[in-house]
Amino acid sequence: MEKDKHYVYILECSDGSYYTGYTNNLEKRLEMHQTGKGAKYTRGRTPVQLLFSEVYESKTEAMQEEYRVKQLTRKQKEEYIYENAAKKL
Repeated sequence: MEKDKHYVYILECSDGSYYTGYTNNLEKRLEMHQTGKGAKYTRGRTPVQLLFSEVYESKTEAMQEEYRVKQLTRKQKEEYIYENAAKKL
């Protein structure tokens, strides 16, 4: 993992719900979620699957995007994932 990178990510939990988060070390954060040491929300919902991640240059930018994504409905999050995945192809 590169230093000074900031990630917004979306997980699908074992119950089918989505969790959106921010981190500066995606690999470590995913491991924490999987082992039940991540966010309180995901603790009882393991295993989780990474659906989407995006890197940002600044923490402020990433945290603003995390907040924005958290306000979206499930359907809007699915569209967000699909649209952003298509941009990377």
